[in-house]
Amino acid sequence: MKVYAFTCGWLTGDLAGFIEGGVGRIKVPVPVFYIDHPRGRVVFDAGMHPAAATDPEGRLGVLSRFFDVDFGPAEHVAARLAALDVDAGRIDHLVLSHLHFDHAGGAGLLPNAKLLVQKREWEAGADDDVVARCSFDPRDYRLGHDVQLVDGEHDIFGDGRVVCLPTHGHTPGHQSLRLRLDDGREVVLCADACYLRRNLEELKLPGVVFDRAMMMTSLERLAAMRAGGSTMIYGHDPLEWESVSQAPEAFRADSR
Repeated sequence: MKVYAFTCGWLTGDLAGFIEGGVGRIKVPVPVFYIDHPRGRVVFDAGMHPAAATDPEGRLGVLSRFFDVDFGPAEHVAARLAALDVDAGRIDHLVLSHLHFDHAGGAGLLPNAKLLVQKREWEAGADDDVVARCSFDPRDYRLGHDVQLVDGEHDIFGDGRVVCLPTHGHTPGHQSLRLRLDDGREVVLCADACYLRRNLEELKLPGVVFDRAMMMTSLERLAAMRAGGSTMIYGHDPLEWESVSQAPEAFRADSR
């Protein structure tokens, strides 16, 4: 099984939005991961829609007031895959950590993938009140894909190599992805369950959270997994991202 990491654009926003008490602004990566498993091709998160760069107000709505977008025409998920000679139309599974624009926005570029989403997240994405509260945009995810709703942990291929891991709280049904690499190392792609290494080390939440108690429980679970030897890949940590091996180089599991 091969794993590749991509940077699909960058966002700049207030540090306080990523960790309570943060001061100033921070520029963060928008990571996407491609997993080439013997039984199928998986993408974890899809990055932003290309229009986020050309028309941020029209695509991001109110969120365009809080984030500056740095996103080139060759940085969307389909272009990143093409650079690996991977056809975006042949992706089998798109695992969405959650439905925010920088994770689900590129879903339309993977038209034949089956979406794997936590059931409570998908239901939240159909509730007008929650959509407004979470700043979801149905244009990102209501595109006619086949959808597989997941309830809790889900082993995609039944061999323990690629497992959806519920880490609710950032949004109603946020999930991370647990990988077991060929060398036996366990890696957790945290997504927005843990933006920064500091969140985990200080057990400190972001400034804006859907359910604080639930997110703290998820953060504590990730801390326990790291203490048990799992490698954490944080959702938007620019310093940590510098040390992540990125495509075309295959991903390595350095301890974090």
